[in-house]
Amino acid sequence: MAFGSFGGPEQAPMAEINTTPLVDVMLVLLVVFIITAPVMHHAVKVELPRATAAKQLAQKQTIRLAIAADGALQWDGQAVLQTELDARFAEVFKRDPLTEIHVFADKAARYDAVAQAMAAAQRAGLSRIGLMTAGGA
Repeated sequence: MAFGSFGGPEQAPMAEINTTPLVDVMLVLLVVFIITAPVMHHAVKVELPRATAAKQLAQKQTIRLAIAADGALQWDGQAVLQTELDARFAEVFKRDPLTEIHVFADKAARYDAVAQAMAAAQRAGLSRIGLMTAGGA
C-alpha cells in the first residue's frame, strides 16, 4: 500500500481505510474472551446458614399524653395532674424503657405545659417522645 502525499498534483491523498489495526484489536479481544470465558462459569458452592426469627407478638407500648388548651393533661384518656407525671413515667420506665410517649397538644396550649410534660418523661429516662399532630386539613 502506498501512502499519498500532498506534494504534487499527480499524487492524490489516500482514500482507503486501513483495517489492519482494527482486525488486530478484534483478534486480541477474541483471544482474551476465549481465555476468560471458561473462568467466568466456575462457581463456588457456598452453604449459607439458615436464619429463623420468631415473630414479635408483643407490640411496643405507647402512651398517649394529651394536653388541652387550658393545660389539663390526659394519660390514655384519663385525667392526670402535672404532679403525678414523674411517678407515672418512672413506673412506665421500670416496665419497659423503650416505651413511646405520644404527646398530642392543642394548638392553643401553652409551650411551658408541653415542655414540662416532655421534661418529666426525660427525667424518668424515657427517650422516645413524639409530638403528634392532628391529620387532615
